[in-house]
Formats: sequence, structure tokens, C-alpha cells
Amino acid sequence: MRPLRREKLNRAANSGDNPGFDFLRECWSDDPALQIVIKKLLAKFRQWGIAIVDEVLVDWNE
Repeated sequence: MRPLRREKLNRAANSGDNPGFDFLRECWSDDPALQIVIKKLLAKFRQWGIAIVDEVLVDWNE
């Protein structure tokens, strides 16, 4: 499952398209290796309105 998720995260990094809060949260909770990728994405695309607070993903738009 990790390769598919990583591929989707890589596409998001290249295109700037938000893969969705639910997808990011699922990856975050299931795979610590993907947490690093997600941290980099959120730092790069602050306009998505998603942040990490106390190691939990938070959607500021909700």
C-alpha cells in the first residue's frame, strides 16, 4: 500500500494539488515513513490549510 500512497503524495508535491485531508490523515496514522513526506508537503503548500499540531493533522478549514 505504501508505494501507491507515496506515488499519490509525490504527484501532489509536483502538481500542488491537495490530495485531501482524509487521505493525508490516513497516511499519517498508518505509516510513520510517510509522515516525513507529509510534513514536507504541508511546509511547501501552506495554502492547503492543513497543519501539524502536537503530532496531529489539523484542517483549519473545518
